[in-house]
Amino acid sequence: MKLKELLTDVEAVEINADTETEIADISYDSRKTRKNDFFVAIRGFESDGHKYIGAAVNAGAAVVLCEEKPEEDIPYVLVRNSREALALVSRNYFGNPASEMTLVGVTGTNGKTTTTMLIKHVLEDCTGEKAGLIGTNQNMIGERVLPTERTTPESYELQKLFREMADEGCKYAVMEVSSHSLVLDRVSGLRFEVAVFTNLTQDHLDFHKSMEEYAAAKALLFERCNKAAINIDDEWGGYMREHAKCPVFTYSETKLEADLIAKDIRLSSTNVKFCALAMNSLERVSLEIPGKFSVYNAMSVIAAALLLNVPLNRICESLKSAKGVKGRVEVVPTPEDYTILIDYAHTPDALENVIKSMKEVAPGRVVVLFGCGGDRDKTKRPIMGEIAAALADFVIITSDNPRTEVPGDIIADILAGVKAPKSRYKIIEDRSEAIAYAIDNHMEGDVIILAGKGHETYQIIGKTKQHMDEREIVAEHIKSKIKA
Repeated sequence: MKLKELLTDVEAVEINADTETEIADISYDSRKTRKNDFFVAIRGFESDGHKYIGAAVNAGAAVVLCEEKPEEDIPYVLVRNSREALALVSRNYFGNPASEMTLVGVTGTNGKTTTTMLIKHVLEDCTGEKAGLIGTNQNMIGERVLPTERTTPESYELQKLFREMADEGCKYAVMEVSSHSLVLDRVSGLRFEVAVFTNLTQDHLDFHKSMEEYAAAKALLFERCNKAAINIDDEWGGYMREHAKCPVFTYSETKLEADLIAKDIRLSSTNVKFCALAMNSLERVSLEIPGKFSVYNAMSVIAAALLLNVPLNRICESLKSAKGVKGRVEVVPTPEDYTILIDYAHTPDALENVIKSMKEVAPGRVVVLFGCGGDRDKTKRPIMGEIAAALADFVIITSDNPRTEVPGDIIADILAGVKAPKSRYKIIEDRSEAIAYAIDNHMEGDVIILAGKGHETYQIIGKTKQHMDEREIVAEHIKSKIKA
């Protein structure tokens, strides 16, 4: 592809390169650069790509895109924002594949993964068309599962994935859109047919610094969509609605002025049921994912599908056959009269929601086991400690992904918020040992929530991922007890 084709819609400050130059590929990592590549120098958190222009030249780069003139003797394209430019040249390189599909984006702190999975299910079930998925748990092309490293991939990988989806016949692409991806321009150059806002609660304040900054990042999605579905029960719903530059469809449990309302809600330990009122129609909804938050997840799915012209009755019928999502209120089999749930709850709001939801339906105690991730927002640690101690019947404080922090220091931060007698909580730093303790000390009717890891099958210690699947830990410990 010629350089001039790659630069479509890119605002260049200066071009010191022959725009007829043939480009083989795009790279933003000098270690992966090959002959005749277009190397894009982006500023990262740990390193600056401009420092590696020389290495990219030695590897064979034909042209460099950068924010400052290179010292090396190489043709260059100078721009003000190389991250945004990377997204645009990647889109152009892969032939704007997202334009060949209907793009649905979901943003918010909690509920994104479940909502996107359920939207994919409903669209495929109701339209008969193939849908792609991009999210925290996994990426999917139809039923084919692809691994994922972050909620929203870097723009080059994202456009490459869109190309695969379009080439394999996907008519829809449903994706989680993280606040990081919006601020870091990973989704620049995309136009979403529908964008969904689930909720906004404290998370990622190590990156965004304040809730206002975090909200402003999320609101960027509603500047680049044709229709918006917004949860107006959330305290930030009004903010998103005000910043949306498109028609807005609202959903609520309590506000009669909403376009979609949930009525007659019924909760059990295995599902949620309610009546969905929208567009002068009333349909019963049944979703086999327990917890009050599942009502809101279902409403976000219904709202998005309605905006894509799927009839309400078909949507609600489809939700009946939807399965749960790995690591989201996931029930782990046990041979006795107690329940173990694995849930990704790693924010104060998510932890509060899952504990409260289980308190409403648990026949016995609610026991919660959790920790907090290292090298992430420290301010939420005591808040989560306070929530767990106030709401759960018993708390086991343990390790999550400590990364480069000392696990004991993280636990100390959590304990700063715990306002409960020592008889109601226990500290076990090793997560496997903590899970074993929870199982060994269960009581009849208990619901044990393993919170924080969810779909993850690893633990990050230092900078190394070590295999750790809570499902395996539970199964192996129960098996050892039976043998004993």
